[in-house]
Amino acid sequence: MADDGAAGYQGASMPPCWIESVLGLLHAATQQLETSKEAAQSTIEQATSLLQEKIRTHPRQRAPAPARLLAWQVRKIRDHVEAHIASRVLVSDLSALVNLSEGHFSRAFKRTFGLSPHAFVLRRRLELAAQLMLESRESLAEIALRCGFVDQAHLCNHFRRAMGQTPAAWRRTHRPPSAGYSAWADCPVPPVRTRVRVK
Repeated sequence: MADDGAAGYQGASMPPCWIESVLGLLHAATQQLETSKEAAQSTIEQATSLLQEKIRTHPRQRAPAPARLLAWQVRKIRDHVEAHIASRVLVSDLSALVNLSEGHFSRAFKRTFGLSPHAFVLRRRLELAAQLMLESRESLAEIALRCGFVDQAHLCNHFRRAMGQTPAAWRRTHRPPSAGYSAWADCPVPPVRTRVRVK
């Protein structure tokens, strides 16, 4: 049996009975205006009452939570971020990669990664900066540029907020002993993996 509510109407070719009733009352009211305004007003009130009744019995449902990104979309996003980590990473570019509008993409991204696109890219840059501080002899200024920061000060500000230490202090505390440090310079930097839930 077909539902005569608003949900049923969206997928049906014919309007439900109660909508036909409202339309009929409104049509009758327009004809009554020529002869009796009181009768027209009474008919409009009937149509209003019917609409109010249907609104009460069919409360608006919450919009469904945005879907998570699919596995192939996550892969494309990760690859793009890694390839462009030293330059600007725009939401418009990321959303176009996975064929979504910017708004839909941002909601799905947040649900998948637990972060906004901007926060995700920033965290990835900080992770890469930390790796380079441990695995290379590059200066902080060089590392900042390699990771997409404007300059060393830009890196320092974000790194201290995230880690509670300046990059220089963190590097002194965490880098390997000098005996093995030089051997690390030629090692490839492994990508940092972030756990995400995908459909």
